[in-house]
Amino acid sequence: MAFNYNKLRGRIVEKFRTQKAFAQAAGVSENTIVDKLSGKTPISHSDVEKWNQLLDIETDEIGAFYYAPEVLKNEQEAI
Repeated sequence: MAFNYNKLRGRIVEKFRTQKAFAQAAGVSENTIVDKLSGKTPISHSDVEKWNQLLDIETDEIGAFYYAPEVLKNEQEAI
């Protein structure tokens, strides 16, 4: 299942202005962040814990930021 990280991307921009600045704060490369947000590499539990602290995401908000299902274009047309 693919996830939609648009809300997470928005929070990154809100708090850090760029993915590069967020990556530096997280101690990883910008490519690592890009790969995780594009679904090429999974976001681990430890990523979620660290990112939540950096992005001020509360525990009850995790689902909205990390587990929103990706709606494929053909699924949107069926609605």
